[in-house]
Amino acid sequence: MVLLLLLAGAASCAAPAAPARPGDVVKAAQLRLTDACLTRQGLTPPRPGATPPDGREALRVSDALFGAGPAELSLTLATGHEIRAHTDGCLAAAHRRLYGDERAWFRASAVVNNLRSEAAYRGTDLASVRRTHRAEVAGWERMRARALRQAKALLDRPSGR
Repeated sequence: MVLLLLLAGAASCAAPAAPARPGDVVKAAQLRLTDACLTRQGLTPPRPGATPPDGREALRVSDALFGAGPAELSLTLATGHEIRAHTDGCLAAAHRRLYGDERAWFRASAVVNNLRSEAAYRGTDLASVRRTHRAEVAGWERMRARALRQAKALLDRPSGR
């Protein structure tokens, strides 16, 4: 009888959850921050599968989330493509909170996220391009580590605070 109870108890224990990947932790914190920012403005955060708001409301949500007007940040990549971003939306505010220096994060993440494209454009190997952008890669790693620390601290708090 005791053996049956022990077996039943062991069977009911769930396997420990796999640790969340760092990128998922940062994304979860970014979502919490952007949702709170939109909610403070009286807007409903967008969700996959939800009925989209009408055109006027959708524009208000988009402007609040991503920023409005001309983009304040821009960077022309080695491939010739220009990347732009706003500094006035909820997403930009979340980036400032998580990564610290928004302009440095914009530049480093734009370069690091396009290393493969640059290698293909230049007809060279990825390792060579990474060496060329050593400073941006180091900055990206440093800011990403900061974002993970900030995200963990934020997610450890109740969502209302």
